[in-house]
Amino acid sequence: MVQFEVTVNVEGGLHARPAALLVNCSSQSQSKITLSKGTKHADGKSILGIMTLGVSQGDTLTVQIDGADEQNVATAIQQLLEQSS
Repeated sequence: MVQFEVTVNVEGGLHARPAALLVNCSSQSQSKITLSKGTKHADGKSILGIMTLGVSQGDTLTVQIDGADEQNVATAIQQLLEQSS
């Protein structure tokens, strides 16, 4: 299992478009992906779950990935969330 914290630099936070990009990236993986913000948790493959976290630009997320391709997925997710728009 890989676990890391990432500060979201996407302008406007994880609204519909960036959340969809994250789900698209996550859905290509066979790993289980969980995003956490405070006490809230969401499946990384669920756009509704991600959007209910209410992630704004500058927020810190904890990402847990468990599966065969966890390292590759961790790198892709980290790059996606840290990019500046």
